[in-house]
Amino acid sequence: MPEEKQSDDVEKYLADQKVFEDRKQGLIDDLLRQREAAMKAFDEKLAKLGWQGPDGTGKKKKSHHRQPATGGQAQSKTKAKT
Repeated sequence: MPEEKQSDDVEKYLADQKVFEDRKQGLIDDLLRQREAAMKAFDEKLAKLGWQGPDGTGKKKKSHHRQPATGGQAQSKTKAKT
């Protein structure tokens, strides 16, 4: 009798876990759909304002990294250090 009750408890637990995981996956899918819709709406608003993506502008992206020094300047700095 106790073995039967244990197996019923295990089956109930596994069923509850499956329901929980299914609900979790459904919520994740819903959030991803909402995110995609929000990104699409934002992109449409940017397009109305005349913004073009990196492939349409032809401009280089600005970077906070310094550009490497030219050959002549780099050599003079290394000579000065030694």
